[in-house]
Amino acid sequence: MVSCQECPAAAVPKEKLVVVMGATGTGKTKLAIELSLMFSGEVVNSDKIQIYPGLDIASNKIAPAKQRGVPHHLIDSYDSASGELPAAEYRSLAGDKIREISARGRVPILTGGSNSFIYALLADQFDPDYEPFLGEEMREEGPPQYDCLLIWVHVDAEVLAEHLDRRVDEMVREGLMDELGDFFAKEGAKEQHLGIGKTIGVSEFRTYFTDKEQRTPSVYEAALAAMKENTRILSEKQIQKIKRLQSMGWPLLRMDATAAVTAYLSGEDGAMAVPWQRDVVEPSTIAVAQFLEMKN
Repeated sequence: MVSCQECPAAAVPKEKLVVVMGATGTGKTKLAIELSLMFSGEVVNSDKIQIYPGLDIASNKIAPAKQRGVPHHLIDSYDSASGELPAAEYRSLAGDKIREISARGRVPILTGGSNSFIYALLADQFDPDYEPFLGEEMREEGPPQYDCLLIWVHVDAEVLAEHLDRRVDEMVREGLMDELGDFFAKEGAKEQHLGIGKTIGVSEFRTYFTDKEQRTPSVYEAALAAMKENTRILSEKQIQKIKRLQSMGWPLLRMDATAAVTAYLSGEDGAMAVPWQRDVVEPSTIAVAQFLEMKN
């Protein structure tokens, strides 16, 4: 007879986690909400800017009215006056939310464009001194600390660049200038909030809003052009990091939203619905259903 001390410990099942990643402007949040509605999910934010209160338009936070009743966690949850949120602390905060959501019998769905936060959360052995996205040599990674389904929403570069330029223009129409004006009226010329202060639009418009002599149409146009360029650069860096995560051995399921975004850019009402459903929602739904049925 084998004593209890000699019995192997039963493996503790990992929490299931759906991860929706992609460059800015690809529709990650839209997909995460649709999947949440179908699978009793709750969204956990992995965008390192949206975690700070303020600059809702510039940081492209989804308005509560568009959340469709889906709970969203870790948005506006960290005081930027405390500085930047370290990746190790994000790992702890997000891990607590994932456990809480899972304990209630619901599905945690992680989404956001900060792949350094995604890596920090998922890595089985996280080292805050290790930078996985620098250099050619990569450390061999084991399986993530969660039972994950990783969905990558992708849009071809040229189409995404046009979409991002237009999205900045939409931000302006939605009140971006008023929002930035209020921000600088409180902060002044000197950067005080290291977290929220890294939002694209802040550095580009700092001179325009803090130096009255520089508040000219030419300075405005230059700042707007810089904001668009830096948004495109951000998207390129995000894609590079996603590919890096893929090369580490984490399997990513790629969904091509190019046709959907192209249809959206056409300006025709409802044109995006069919390709979005066909190319992104339906295959993602099948994958999530199969993933949730599997035992780990």
